[in-house]
Amino acid sequence: MKVLFSLAMMAAVGVSGAACGAQQSGAPPVLTVKAQSAEVLLPVTVRDKKGQIVAGLKAEDFELMADGKPMAIRSLTTVGGQPMRLGLLVDTSRSQAAALEGEKAAGEKFVDQMLAQPTDKAFLLHFDRQVELLQDFTAQKDKLRKELDAMGSAEGGYGKGGDRPEVEAGSGRDSDEGGERRQGHRGGTQMYDAIYLASSEVMAQQLGRKAMVLFSDGVDKGSRESMADAVDAAEKANVSVYTVYFKGDQEGRGFQRATVGDEYPGGGYPRSRYPGGGWPGGRRPTVGSDEKPVDGKRVMEKIAERTGGRFLEAKKKESFAEVCAEISEELRGQYLVSFVPAKATDDGGDGFHKVTLKAKNADYTVFTREGYFDSGR
Repeated sequence: MKVLFSLAMMAAVGVSGAACGAQQSGAPPVLTVKAQSAEVLLPVTVRDKKGQIVAGLKAEDFELMADGKPMAIRSLTTVGGQPMRLGLLVDTSRSQAAALEGEKAAGEKFVDQMLAQPTDKAFLLHFDRQVELLQDFTAQKDKLRKELDAMGSAEGGYGKGGDRPEVEAGSGRDSDEGGERRQGHRGGTQMYDAIYLASSEVMAQQLGRKAMVLFSDGVDKGSRESMADAVDAAEKANVSVYTVYFKGDQEGRGFQRATVGDEYPGGGYPRSRYPGGGWPGGRRPTVGSDEKPVDGKRVMEKIAERTGGRFLEAKKKESFAEVCAEISEELRGQYLVSFVPAKATDDGGDGFHKVTLKAKNADYTVFTREGYFDSGR
């Protein structure tokens, strides 16, 4: 089943398991996230000075701050048998054609490693000039392997020698025939749209540990959503994004729209976080028409940093397996920290709250997402 996501036609969509419904609308997408409780969960990785994962820590080994105020940690647990919800997001644009075979082989091994119990599930999505869900959440490794093996680049076509199968438009995502929602042929590489849609439509209503692995050179071209929108969607869905950078062939792709006043290039990210939330001055900057060079590696680093994932670089095609093994090791060695924040107040901001988690042992470095949104935002 393949589904082409369309931002222009999309309304709010709730997802549970492998089924979801879609409603067409001319308005921009509306995102609704319903919290299961007031509790905030943080996936946490701790490393020592040598970069090794630290196990055996307890809640009293950490100091937690939310919006600059000390918070009590309700619980700290190892991931153990917690269900895993995993997403693979693969850049199939021309610039990544040389890396694709390595990504596919590594992805198959990664799926085998991470889907270790019946409650673990994963999905596969690719993006180039469009965003397409190739396989919805499934615990069946053979389905994921099949779609990975058939996936082709925008340059080489679909699969190992055939045309990409066409799917009739109009049917829903839960249909046996699949369904297609066309995004249009604006060209380019819609990486931000892929992160946004995978987070808000596929991951948002899932429970358990959630992570996505993004394979790309970090250069977006043609997305409707900005980098800020994409990362906000991941944070609202409590998804950590692990970014795997491969430089690829970026000729002709080194420029993209910038947002006026941004510190970093790439569609308006990151925005500044101020006490009380919102943009500086209370207004979101408008998008200008000027283009400037984009450092795709830096973009990938920031996506991982902001969502509590990890940035890794594949310097050659053969190194993807090693990179995926590192991600697998980290996901299996995580903690889950929970706390109940102070009652939220409506201050007119965007509902985002900055979180700082530190280990009392100065030799340890803690990795987690940068904060959380109020439920319902």
